[in-house]
Amino acid sequence: MDIYKCNDIGALLADNVYPGRGIVVGRSADGGKAVVAYFIMGRSENSRNRIFVRRDNGEVYTEAFDPSKLKDPSLVIYNALRRYENQLIVTNGDQTDTIYDGLADGLTFSAALASRCFEPDPPNYTPRISAMLTLGNGDFSYQMSILKSADAEGSACNRFTFDYAALPGVGHFLHTYVCDGNPIPTFQGEPERIAVPDDIDAFTDLLWSNLNEANKISLYVCYTDLKTGGVEDRLLNKNQ
Repeated sequence: MDIYKCNDIGALLADNVYPGRGIVVGRSADGGKAVVAYFIMGRSENSRNRIFVRRDNGEVYTEAFDPSKLKDPSLVIYNALRRYENQLIVTNGDQTDTIYDGLADGLTFSAALASRCFEPDPPNYTPRISAMLTLGNGDFSYQMSILKSADAEGSACNRFTFDYAALPGVGHFLHTYVCDGNPIPTFQGEPERIAVPDDIDAFTDLLWSNLNEANKISLYVCYTDLKTGGVEDRLLNKNQ
């Protein structure tokens, strides 16, 4: 078994009807770019009634595609990607703001998340997944977190934080669910090690084309040049 093997994320997605929401963080194969991707999926009408919207400052949030059909915004409408100084935050819920506010108050990534737990959506108890990149001096490192239920009853929260060095061509993929089900089984283990290409369009297509057609909703991909700080991104919405 090669523990350092980089999986093909296209194959991982193609074999999984419902990974839920997913975060990818890594470094381009040429070593020059920090890479982030975030996608959302949905099974219910409320979940599927969403789009990604990009603000002028490059931050990304979810919005109802048809506001008249929005039933409960609490777990589906949130800031997905924000920037705080030299740090880039991406999460699957309103803990994006928790991390942002925590950094402003001098807390670390994991300390800020200590105040949060999994989502209150029994029987699934969807985990909260988060990532933060810290950029500087032509390099970066990143952390990923998952907050998930300790048991089937949602009686306690287990918190896991992973710290990664950014290696060329290597990324990590963290998603909310193992696969589809009822209840939907929560993600297990360490974020999956995946290969990251140099080309943003190739990577965007790899992700989008392999997400389940019936369940995929939106995808955002961002490549940050580590020398210039320049950002190139792609945003796709099934509803547009």
